[in-house]
Amino acid sequence: MDRSDFHFKKEFGQNFIFDKNYLTSLVSKLSLSSDVNVLEIGSGMGSLSTILASNFRRVVSYEIDKTLTEHLENISRDYSNLTFVFKDILREDMSVIDELFDGEDYVLVANLPYYITSEIIFRFLLHSSKLSSICVMVQKEVADRLSSPPSCKEYGIPSVILGTFASCKIVQYVPRTIFTPQPNVDSAMIRIDIDRHKFDIRDVDAFCDFVSRCFNMKRKTFVNNLLKGGYDKSKIITALEELHISLTARPETLSPKDFVSLFEVLGEK
Repeated sequence: MDRSDFHFKKEFGQNFIFDKNYLTSLVSKLSLSSDVNVLEIGSGMGSLSTILASNFRRVVSYEIDKTLTEHLENISRDYSNLTFVFKDILREDMSVIDELFDGEDYVLVANLPYYITSEIIFRFLLHSSKLSSICVMVQKEVADRLSSPPSCKEYGIPSVILGTFASCKIVQYVPRTIFTPQPNVDSAMIRIDIDRHKFDIRDVDAFCDFVSRCFNMKRKTFVNNLLKGGYDKSKIITALEELHISLTARPETLSPKDFVSLFEVLGEK
């Protein structure tokens, strides 16, 4: 199948990069070991898939668009370490995904449709036990939020949660002109390195809920947000004083470590 024969599907958020030299350069900047296993989400026409298969030990690539089956299976005949799976990965159980490489660790690499970016990142970040890094193309504004430090305007719930379980850096900004069809925004390739023992969170879902409550009303103080979230005022004040955090502090000024400490002192709601 030639790219001119392919009909892009809006419902799948399909925006492909066909420039293999650009993709090769981008993959090299990820600084991944050649010995890693790679899970790709969104095979597309296979441009990135073949570069991954040429550079890494084993690649399993998920594609939701089954009209690409014949084209991609033809490509896989030339790469013994490349397997395509024609399923919606959001419907795949995480335990199945974590066993794709016989229980070994793996890296996620993807040019994701923007509408599932956050869902994919946080599902894998919080629920995979074998994933070591996430290297994904995201909207530039999303990249800035995920990598933002405290006290920046982009800092918020995603920044805190990601900073609690991983570290994130922007590898390279990617102009919209490199994609076909061209989207309305610029993109960025980010690398997220997971550290499951960065903090000992006893209940991940409860912690994420706590962070959401802390940001309940933007630009309001911790006290006001947690009061609205159902916490007792005296407990909130005691916790903040115990941790030497100002009673007028706003959530966007505190680090992920501060959130973890507050969560531990206040407990679940």
